Order: sequence, then C-alpha cells, then structure tokens
Amino acid sequence: MLMPHPAVLRGLLEEYEAAAANEPADATGAPGPRTRDLAYTLCVSTGTRDVGRALEAARLQLTAAVMQTAKAAQTERTPMPTKAGAKAETMTPVKAPTPMPAAAAD
Repeated sequence: MLMPHPAVLRGLLEEYEAAAANEPADATGAPGPRTRDLAYTLCVSTGTRDVGRALEAARLQLTAAVMQTAKAAQTERTPMPTKAGAKAETMTPVKAPTPMPAAAAD
C-alpha cells in the first residue's frame, strides 16, 4: 500500500479536525461537505473505510514517522567504534570515486 508523506497526512488530519469542530452540519444533521470530503481522503490515504479507523491509522503513521526520524538522527550521531585509547570519530559520508577517463583510441 502506498503511504502518504507525513506532512501531507498531518495536514489532512489537522484540517479534518478543524472542519469537524467548526463546520456546521448539513440539513440532515450529518457532517458538512468539507468534513465528509476530508474523511473520505483520510480513508483513502490510510487504506481504511471508516473515519474513526482512518484517524487512528493516521495518528499511528505519524507517530511511526516521528520515531523513524528520531532513530535516523540517532544513527547519524552514533560514533564509530574505536580501539582502546583512540579518539572517537563520527561517521562521515564517503564520496564515490571519480571514474577514470576512457583511454584515447590509437
């Protein structure tokens, strides 16, 4: 299943919550059209069919994204193992070697 970007999902969740709290109900007492549209989009984005489950899934996905970002940041700060008494160094990315030019044809 495709996963929406956390920023998009966060925006949908915030917009849905605002619409659900502020948009007046329609003539039958059901949520207004914007709230219904956002509920549908959340359901499609999270692979659910019920807005309650969509909200729960969105919150879980956002929590997982925050945890993954924190874990990645921690990994970037992890020092490299050192020999006893050696100074600890931080891992740095290594550039790929530049390819050698092709030999000229005789």
